[in-house]
Amino acid sequence: MPTPETLSPESAIFHISFYKFVALPDPEAVVETLCELTEGLLGSILVAGEGINGMLAGSALALDAFERQLATDPRLAGKFVGLHFKRSPCRTAPFGKMKVRLKAEILPLGVPGVDATAQTGIDLNPQQWRELIAQDDVVLIDNRNSFEFRLGHFNKAIDPLVNNFRDFPRYVEAHLDEWKSEGKRVAMYCTGGIRCEKTSAWLLDRGLTVYQLEGGILNFFEKMPDAEADWQGECFVFDRRVALDTHLQETATTVEDVYVDAPGEQWRLARAQRLDQEPEGAADRDAEIS
Repeated sequence: MPTPETLSPESAIFHISFYKFVALPDPEAVVETLCELTEGLLGSILVAGEGINGMLAGSALALDAFERQLATDPRLAGKFVGLHFKRSPCRTAPFGKMKVRLKAEILPLGVPGVDATAQTGIDLNPQQWRELIAQDDVVLIDNRNSFEFRLGHFNKAIDPLVNNFRDFPRYVEAHLDEWKSEGKRVAMYCTGGIRCEKTSAWLLDRGLTVYQLEGGILNFFEKMPDAEADWQGECFVFDRRVALDTHLQETATTVEDVYVDAPGEQWRLARAQRLDQEPEGAADRDAEIS
């Protein structure tokens, strides 16, 4: 079977993921525009007044065109200029359809009033992240679900033992005073960065400065050829590929492998088997907002 690298630009399939917290006064109009711009692509984009969160698949040429249009289409008023896209090749077609959906939030944290368009934590590039997490006064927290942590995580990372993103604030509240009293610095990471953006905005309101991995795990894998020195296992992704290794290559892991040791996660397995995936952080059962 040919790999994406050996196919022509017209036939190879690539995956991109992206998000941006930015105030959108008319998210309904953004949905309409994105429906036009994604014609011929497959994937899912969530749109809310706080921004967009998406993942798409298509040829390199089609994705290039989408990225240009997202930045230059006058209807979007420059809201998405400078948006970072994480791209990886696909052996398996990641999606079966295209969805652009209007939501109350692109990422529900379960805490009212959190505004990630106004403030976020301190972004560290992959090399800075590597240097930080090697230090003894750093609490390294995996800001994902436990089933994702079990599949793979950074060395010495803490699993907060949450079943969905809305559980995460309770873990933080239980340890916040301890971290402050011990003078600990907190570093968080997630798949693409979006969960840390929203959490760090909330933590700033709670009086805690947090460091976050710029672009998330996928960006670390892309920028660090020896990422396996800091990472154990694989990285779960929210599409048909299921998991990637540290070189952003699809692995043989199946959804059954992911959820076999995850009590109470049968609904996730059923959802994944329907191949009905959505962007990072959007698939938590109690986070679905129509």
